[in-house]
Amino acid sequence: MPHSQLYPLEVNPETGEPFLRLPAPNDNIILTPPRLSDAKCFAPIINDPMVLVWLEGPPIPYLDEHAQEWLALIKGQSDGILKELKEEERLNPGGPLKLVGGCPVRHIREVLPDGTDVYLGDIGIGRAQLEEVVDPEERKRAVEENNGKDVGDPSIVWSFGYCLAPSHHGRGIMSAAMTAILNTWAIPRMGVRMMTGYTFSGNEGSRRVFEKNGFVWKRTLDTGKVVRGERKTLNYLEWRHGDLRG
Repeated sequence: MPHSQLYPLEVNPETGEPFLRLPAPNDNIILTPPRLSDAKCFAPIINDPMVLVWLEGPPIPYLDEHAQEWLALIKGQSDGILKELKEEERLNPGGPLKLVGGCPVRHIREVLPDGTDVYLGDIGIGRAQLEEVVDPEERKRAVEENNGKDVGDPSIVWSFGYCLAPSHHGRGIMSAAMTAILNTWAIPRMGVRMMTGYTFSGNEGSRRVFEKNGFVWKRTLDTGKVVRGERKTLNYLEWRHGDLRG
């Protein structure tokens, strides 16, 4: 039976928004595309001491203007993927599912009993920054090569980045979200076969999220990284699809 190009995403019949629902016991959690209204939700989570201690990239304090810039970027990426799939549906109705270069749903929301939802966090998948390549020039070349590969190339190395509101830590939500994206979208709809994972040393919760999803710890990376005045090392983990395992 032919599927919509959005498969396996569902579509909210009232808003037309695609979403991916997590399985029980987290079936009140959905992943959706970014919304313009999400900008105000970022700062309270990112500025929380339980979150910011494990983040490298965002400026601290994280302001609404930073949120708007980030939201414009990721919403543009999501909208682009959805537009690509819609066009494929128009040109080739009932045709094979198209491989795409990203996942259009990434914002984590809790659906309340009244049907409204609350923003909880973000999980994005993108081409890896290859932190394990220590030499800066060699890493630059490797990242450029990885980024230049065609969608669907099994040698592309991908990685997850995520954060979650501390109020919902310890419930298995992020592990379930990663499992859902990996198995229902990344593998079948992006052709993902190789992934890396990076967490700061000491962030055991984040490391467990990766390991619950089949990532294997390989080594500790000391690249001289200094984050807000503190020297940090990284856990480096790898995931390989069954097709590539010996």
